[in-house]
Amino acid sequence: MKNTSTKNELSGSQNIIPVIAILSAVFLWGSAFAAMKHLVNTLNPWAVMWLRTSIATLALAPFTSRFAGTVKKGKDRKALALLAFLMPCLYFLCESHALTYTSATQAGLISASLPLMVAVGAGIFFNEKTTRAGWLGLALAVVGVGALTLTGTPSDNASNPALGNMLELAAMVSAAGYMLLVKRLSVNYGPWTLTAVQNAAGAIFFLPGLYLLIRDGIGPDPLTVLIIAGYLGAFVTLGAFGLYNVGMSKLPAGKASAFINLVPAIAAFFGWVILGETLTISQMFASLVIFTGVWLAQRGDKIDWRKGLFKKLKINFSRVKSAVK
Repeated sequence: MKNTSTKNELSGSQNIIPVIAILSAVFLWGSAFAAMKHLVNTLNPWAVMWLRTSIATLALAPFTSRFAGTVKKGKDRKALALLAFLMPCLYFLCESHALTYTSATQAGLISASLPLMVAVGAGIFFNEKTTRAGWLGLALAVVGVGALTLTGTPSDNASNPALGNMLELAAMVSAAGYMLLVKRLSVNYGPWTLTAVQNAAGAIFFLPGLYLLIRDGIGPDPLTVLIIAGYLGAFVTLGAFGLYNVGMSKLPAGKASAFINLVPAIAAFFGWVILGETLTISQMFASLVIFTGVWLAQRGDKIDWRKGLFKKLKINFSRVKSAVK
């Protein structure tokens, strides 16, 4: 009995560790929207992204030779180049500019569409099955994003929410493409190799930001800017990625990706607490449509099963009806 209870305790602790790791990663990602919003209100987006990717590269540099492997020749190099272009280059370019026009809360809500985009992309490129409920969920999420964009009105935290939300949606498309490439490349490369390639490419891509930092300075409060940039570079860019991969290695992919849906709620919380952001009634309704689409896609298998059950019930009802006649 003692051996059985000990095994159960060990199994429970092994299951809770990846969950805690993923929740920590999601918390870091959710908090990044408010942190990024604060920085882009002070610095040029290119300067912000150069700081973020450079700090991440410097933080990883001492461990690169130990954890990162070599890059193979051939098609992998093209795939890695595309990976780095999508994330961090195109993704951060779109998101950093998006946050100059929209609020951190609205940008976080749009990120709820990311798991659906990945699921649909996996169905197209990897022949993974996407149910009708999954397609309907994606359509609902897109409608919700459109409604959130159209109902946004200019404010202190969102000067042009329509433009900002569309840029954030473009960032999510880039992130979805990145995740699909990771799925292919992770067969041959470890997470730290991919991270090293991404951060180095990002530091080079956003190099004009260094010139802008030298020209414009680092703002009236340099210490705060450096602390926030350090948090985004070392903890969010590196820490969240590592923690999420720990969870991915121990949990089913579907269960692990489901936690990403907590990002919008965390982003909204930090946007409210740190930046004082709020949503209008119409924006809350649009957010509900987005979450409904995400929920519908995740419940797709059960909904399809119920649909089959209802079909059987309909057939049985028709038989009863014909018998009565």
